[in-house]
Amino acid sequence: MSNKVMIVGTGNVGASVAFSLINQRTAVNELVLTDINAEDAEGEAMDLRDALAVAPSFLKISSGTYADAKDCDIVVIAAGAAQKPGETRMDLLKKNAAIIKSMVTEIVDSGFGGIFVVISNPVDILTYLTWKYSGFPSERVIGTGTVLDSARLRQKLAESLNISPKSVHAFQIGEHGDTEFSFWSLANVGGQPVTTLLSAPKLIEIENYVKNEAYEIINKKGATYYGIGVCTAHIINCVLNNERRVLSISSYDDFTGVYNGFPTVLGRDGVIRRLNLKMTEQEGIKFQKSTNALKKALKNVL
Repeated sequence: MSNKVMIVGTGNVGASVAFSLINQRTAVNELVLTDINAEDAEGEAMDLRDALAVAPSFLKISSGTYADAKDCDIVVIAAGAAQKPGETRMDLLKKNAAIIKSMVTEIVDSGFGGIFVVISNPVDILTYLTWKYSGFPSERVIGTGTVLDSARLRQKLAESLNISPKSVHAFQIGEHGDTEFSFWSLANVGGQPVTTLLSAPKLIEIENYVKNEAYEIINKKGATYYGIGVCTAHIINCVLNNERRVLSISSYDDFTGVYNGFPTVLGRDGVIRRLNLKMTEQEGIKFQKSTNALKKALKNVL
């Protein structure tokens, strides 16, 4: 394996993924950037190459076209319309669904046989469409799902408990959007349930903050990209290193027939398995509500 990765879309999100990769020890050996604006892709590649002499990792960085996907291990889809102030992720659906079909078709026609990682929103729906248009097994088509939301949740809990977020084990699950929720019955610190460490009102406050933080960031600075950039780099390294980590990526749920964020074992071949986890009755109701929202959205584009 060449550990070659292509990033499609060199806007703020795609560029942040690339920047995150070169600023850490990465398994990526070659990075190809492509965009509908070829000049922008080349400019980003040039800018990133300038950092290689002092970066933690050394890798080949270039701009290219979909044809270069033929020998890639991973193609990251970060292209599409960005979420604007006042818009929900679902408002982007019709804009980005049309973009995905032609993009995925051309990438597959190049001979690409690796793993798709979808970032573009609404990520769960676009990951489903990427799966359908590619004809790939669902194990090889994943979305970033609620990995970023889970990172936000861990950070917020860590602030409240005055500990490192790396010691917090918690997941935000469901749709990456308005129906996502905190999987409180599973959340723990060193094996101690978070529900015994913080009051119910505090947990509600944290859950609402995590669910709505993206809107606040977008209202303040126009877009979110650093967090998702680092999270995507984490997913890429997890795949290429066959780390078999449990991440709340958007993976296909055979039972419901949708993609959604859920604790999933991820390795070199993509999805190894979704974990079989028990929910409380209230969590089950929330998960069903989230699933129904995704099914309704899918009906509008299929």
